[in-house]
Amino acid sequence: MAFLDPRMTLSPLGLSSGMKVADVGAGSGAYALAAAEAVGDSGVIYAIDVQKELLGKLKREAERRGKHSIHIVWANAEVLGGSGLNDQSVDAAIFSNVLFQMEDKEEALREVRRILVPKGRVLVIDWSESGGLGPQKGHLFGKAAARALFEGNGFTFRTESRAGDHHYALVFQKS
Repeated sequence: MAFLDPRMTLSPLGLSSGMKVADVGAGSGAYALAAAEAVGDSGVIYAIDVQKELLGKLKREAERRGKHSIHIVWANAEVLGGSGLNDQSVDAAIFSNVLFQMEDKEEALREVRRILVPKGRVLVIDWSESGGLGPQKGHLFGKAAARALFEGNGFTFRTESRAGDHHYALVFQKS
C-alpha cells in the first residue's frame, strides 16, 4: 500500500446504508465520494469545507458520478455551530488530513461532538510523516497527539487501522 485508498481506509468506521456522515474538511472529496458509496442513495454525506473552489469541484464530480447523497456545506467547522448541521444529526464523521491544518482543534471537536448522535464514531486520518509529500515535519499532528486530543474532549478510542505509508487512522466514539 503506497498511498491512501479511501474505501479501504473508511472500512473501520463501519458505514452502512442509510447513515448520515459529516466529512469535515472534505477538500477534493475523495472520502465524501467513497462514503457516498458506502451509505448508498438512502444515506447522506455532508461535505464540509471552507474552500468554495474545492467544494465546487466536488459538487461537479458528485453530479458526474450520480452521487446525489452528497450535500455541499460551505462552512467553518472550527466554530461551535459553524457547520450549520443540527445537534445529533450525523452517525459518523471523517477528519482526513485536517488536524495538522486546524487552528482551533478543540473547538472543531466540540462541533463534531455536537452534531454526532450518541455513540457516533469519528475516523481520524492524518499524516504520520511528510516524506516530502505532506506538511513539513514541524506541522505534523501525530497519532499520540490526536489520541490525547480526542480522549480529552469526550471521545473513547476504539481502534487503529492501516492507512497507507504516510498516514495513521484512528476511530473514536462519542462518549
